[in-house]
Amino acid sequence: MGIFDSEIVQQEAMSLFQDYQNLVEMGGRYGKFDREGKKLYIQQMEDVLERYRIFMKRFELSDDFMAKMTVEQLKTQLGQAGMTPQQMFDQMHLTLERMKSEIGDY
Repeated sequence: MGIFDSEIVQQEAMSLFQDYQNLVEMGGRYGKFDREGKKLYIQQMEDVLERYRIFMKRFELSDDFMAKMTVEQLKTQLGQAGMTPQQMFDQMHLTLERMKSEIGDY
């Protein structure tokens, strides 16, 4: 059985995608959030990023051909933007830390 044949993998991939899309959409209104709303948004984004990091690590460690292809596709896409997956996660983390500092007393 391949990694994408797993119902659990399919559900988590769909959940991650939907959660991230919802947060990106909400992010367009971030400036209108009150302080508590901003804190909640940042926490939810951190949670999704951690889930994504774990999801991708499972793919990296898998022996499944499609999992390895998925990781390579991500590396290629990010490489076209001049970054690695680790740099992407680091940049997202820095952005969230900057957002935290802007609202103060996080």
